Amino acid sequence: MTEPVVLVNAERPPWRVRFAARVAVQLAQPLTRLTPAQLRRVLRVLRGRARPATQAQALAARNAVVTVSAPCASPTGCLRRSLAAVLLCRGLWGVWPTWSTGVRTNPFRAHAWIEVGGTPVGETFPPGYYRPTLQVGPKC
Repeated sequence: MTEPVVLVNAERPPWRVRFAARVAVQLAQPLTRLTPAQLRRVLRVLRGRARPATQAQALAARNAVVTVSAPCASPTGCLRRSLAAVLLCRGLWGVWPTWSTGVRTNPFRAHAWIEVGGTPVGETFPPGYYRPTLQVGPKC
């Protein structure tokens, strides 16, 4: 969980998106305390029948979350950041990127991120860098 956080688009999101991002960050906080099984159940309910997110939508959500929340922008804020981003995608556009958690063994690291089409969104690592342990993607 020590990967650097990258803000890909330096433009400030519109006020409506920033407001929704603040709400998503607050809603994500209690979700970080759930067990993996509980979290998977909650996220599956929240995604409903949402359409798959585009790369642009997922990146806009991630950037908005990082813009409004210092804890989400920190290298250790990946779980809250990824949860807030999927909630923002669902709330603003009715879409859902794939939410993922995974590990790497050498050296050991754990991380949470969002992805679209198997490509991590706004991250510095390439696809396959982490081995996914839990994913909740859009219902196709």
